[in-house]
Amino acid sequence: KNSNKPKVSKWRYGYSLVVGGLCGSVMWAIYEMGKPEQDDMGRSIEDELSGLSLPQQYLQRMWLSLQYYQKMLEEPLPIRLLPDVLQAPYVQPRYTLVLEMKDVLVHPDWTYQTGWRFKKRPGVDHFLQQCSKHFEIVVYTSEQGMTAFPILDALDPNGYIRYRLVRGATQLVDGQHIKNLNRLNRNLRRLIVVDWDRRAVPLHPDNIFAISRWMGNDDDVQLFDLAAFLSLIADNEMDDVREVLHYYSQFEDPIDQFKENQRKLLELKQE
Repeated sequence: KNSNKPKVSKWRYGYSLVVGGLCGSVMWAIYEMGKPEQDDMGRSIEDELSGLSLPQQYLQRMWLSLQYYQKMLEEPLPIRLLPDVLQAPYVQPRYTLVLEMKDVLVHPDWTYQTGWRFKKRPGVDHFLQQCSKHFEIVVYTSEQGMTAFPILDALDPNGYIRYRLVRGATQLVDGQHIKNLNRLNRNLRRLIVVDWDRRAVPLHPDNIFAISRWMGNDDDVQLFDLAAFLSLIADNEMDDVREVLHYYSQFEDPIDQFKENQRKLLELKQE
């Protein structure tokens, strides 16, 4: 009898290790899948679940994540992220404008009075209205849909943004969510990506117009200048926008260079 005690103890010890490991794995999964989005400083960003108790927040976010991944397994990501271009008599804009949302149109901002909120960049309304005249506007972001969709609903009440693509539409390459423009079902000769991160479209570097990252300052005017730049492309009916985008890619601040080029052109005309 005494000789069986060590075996029983070892069995109980092994069983405890297995159960402990399973519990630890479950707790880790709840934490990883249920934690809120974070900004670049590592601070949590509020979402629609932030008003609940912490256990409820984490459990509901985990449940939403599990539903999302189950849907992704059941419905593989389509090669074409956008529908076919509209045919006559419907009007299809000549160009497609692909915008990042975070730090291009909005910026996560925190104050003691409001807590976390997304701040709208100066000139957004003017920018979307002007660009919608010549461009099919698409927001393509690596943010989760549960974060992006409510922000875009508030940002664009007039519906200038035709399509919204979120994290599930990106490709994970070496730990980074990239935007594969081949999947957009659009002519790359007439497609412009506006982003602050050139690494967002590594497969198509000549399609990006990289503007400065907006960090929430109220004196920013880049969207006004960007609207003027895009209007000039549309007015000149450029057949391949990649030529002019490739030219501006050599400059650290393409918007500044565009303004300088316009100033020189104006001087020549006056002479």
